[in-house]
Amino acid sequence: MKLKSTTMRTFTTLHSWVGLVAGFALFVAFYAGAITVFQHALQQWATPHAVDARNGTLDDAQRLLDSMLAQHPEARDHLGMTFPGYELTQATAYWQDSHGTWLFATQDNLAGSPTPLVAALPELVNELHYSLGIPPVGTWLMGIVSLLYGVALVSGLVIHLPRLTKDLFALRPGRNLKRFWQDAHNVIGVLSLPFHLMFAVTGAVLCLLFALMLALNPLIYHGKLMAASSAAMNTAPVLQQADIAKPLSPLALWHARSIAVARSQGLADFQPAYLKLAHADDAHAVVEITGTSPRALGGGAVALDATTGALLSAQLPGARDANHATLAATYALHFGDYGKITIKWLYFLLGLGGAFLFYSGNLLWIESRRKRRQPAQGRAQIAMARATVGICIGVCVAISAAFVAAQLLPLLSARFDWNVGTGERWVCFVSWALCALWAAWRPPVHVAHELLWLAAIVTALIPVAHGVASGWWFWRSAAAGHGALFGIDIGALALAIGFAAMARATARRGRHGEPNSVWANTSATAR
Repeated sequence: MKLKSTTMRTFTTLHSWVGLVAGFALFVAFYAGAITVFQHALQQWATPHAVDARNGTLDDAQRLLDSMLAQHPEARDHLGMTFPGYELTQATAYWQDSHGTWLFATQDNLAGSPTPLVAALPELVNELHYSLGIPPVGTWLMGIVSLLYGVALVSGLVIHLPRLTKDLFALRPGRNLKRFWQDAHNVIGVLSLPFHLMFAVTGAVLCLLFALMLALNPLIYHGKLMAASSAAMNTAPVLQQADIAKPLSPLALWHARSIAVARSQGLADFQPAYLKLAHADDAHAVVEITGTSPRALGGGAVALDATTGALLSAQLPGARDANHATLAATYALHFGDYGKITIKWLYFLLGLGGAFLFYSGNLLWIESRRKRRQPAQGRAQIAMARATVGICIGVCVAISAAFVAAQLLPLLSARFDWNVGTGERWVCFVSWALCALWAAWRPPVHVAHELLWLAAIVTALIPVAHGVASGWWFWRSAAAGHGALFGIDIGALALAIGFAAMARATARRGRHGEPNSVWANTSATAR
C-alpha cells in the first residue's frame, strides 16, 4: 500500500505535533508508571523495618475491628480494613469521622490519625503517573493526553505501515546519529504498538471515566448518578439499616467464606486483601471483601451478610457483569495487575521504552529542523532542547531524590517532627523545578550532560540511603531472600549506570558530533 505524498505529509505533521504537545506529560507518565508497576514492593521498601516486623494474624485484625467499632461509633456506618500482609504487616482500619475526615488506625494507634499509615512514596509516584502530581486537574489533563496519544499512535502506524517490515528490523548505528535515533524510535514504537494502544485506551478510560459520567448524568442517569454508580462499581448491594441489633459474625468466617466462594467459581488462588463493612451491628450489616488473584485478569470481590456469612453477591473473573468486567480489565491491563513477576518486569521495560519514545521523538524534531549550514540555531530548537532536558531528565532526578528522601527523612523526623510524606513531596517537586530552571539558563549540551550525571549520582544513592537507614544492603537482602528490597536497589543501580552511559554519550556527541547542532560544544545558540 502506497500513500500519496500529500497524505503522508499530513499524517507526519499530525504525528509530530501531537507527539510534541503530549510528549512531556507522557514521558512523566511512562517513567513514573514503570516504577508504579512494583507499587506493593515499593511499599515494603519504603516502610521502615517492614521486613523485620511480625506478620499480623486474623485474630489481630479481629481485635482491631472490635476496638474500632467500640471506640468510634461513626465507624459503624462504614469501615474499611486491610488484611495483614496486603500493604502492611499489620491490619489497618480507616473510616470517616463526623466531620467527613478520613482517619487511619492500627492496633498500636486506636485513636486514629488523618495521615495514612502506609508509606507515602508509592502514592507520590502513582500521582505523577496519573495526574503529574496535580490531582484532580492533572487527572483530566492526562485523560486528554491519552486521547492525543492514541492519535499519535494511529498516525505513526499510517506513516510506517507501507514500510513496516523494513522499519521493524532497521537499526543502523554509526556516525549518522539522527538516523540511529530514528531507527531506535521506529523499532521500539512498532514492536510495542499493541501495548501502547492498550495503554492509550485504558489511560483515557481511567482518567476520564468520572468526567464522562458527570457529563452523561442529566442525559442517561436523570440526575441520579450516585445511586447508579454505586451499583455499577460496588459488589455489595445497597441496603437500608433495619434498626434491629444483631451481632457480627467473626472476621475469620468472612475471610474463609470469601475464599470458598472464589474457589467454587474456579478461582483457586484468591487472596483477600481488604474489606468494606457497612451498618455494623445491624441486621442488614454487609461486608464486601476484595481480593487478588495473580492468574486472573484483575482480582474480584465477594459480598456477604456480615451477621451470618451468607453470600449476597460476587464479582469474580469469569462471572462478572459488563460494568465490573470492563473496569477490572481496564485497571489490570493498564497496571499489569495480573500474572506474576515476569509480567511486572515486562511492564517495567515497556514503561521505560515508552519514555524513550517521547524523549527520542523530541530529539528527532530538534534535529529535523536543524540549520545544517549555520552555527546559530533557531530559538524554537533551543527552547525545545532545554525543555526536553529540564522536564524529562529533571523528573528522573526528582523521583530518585524522593526515593532517597523516603529513607533519610524518617531518621530526621523523630528529631525535628517532620511529616515524612510532605517532605518527600517537597524534595521531589523542588528538585524538579530546580532542574527545569537550570535547563532554562544553561546551553542544552551542557545541561544535558550535567543533569544526566546528576540523575546517575542521585539514583545510585538510592540503595546507599536504603542500606544506611535500614541496614538492608542489597547483598544482605539477596542473601535473606527479600526480593522486593533487592530488586528495587539493584534496579536503581542499573538505572544509574544507564544515566551515566547517556551522560558520556552526550559529552562524546558534543565533542565529535555535527558541529551545527544544539548538542554541539561549538554551536552558537540563539537566546
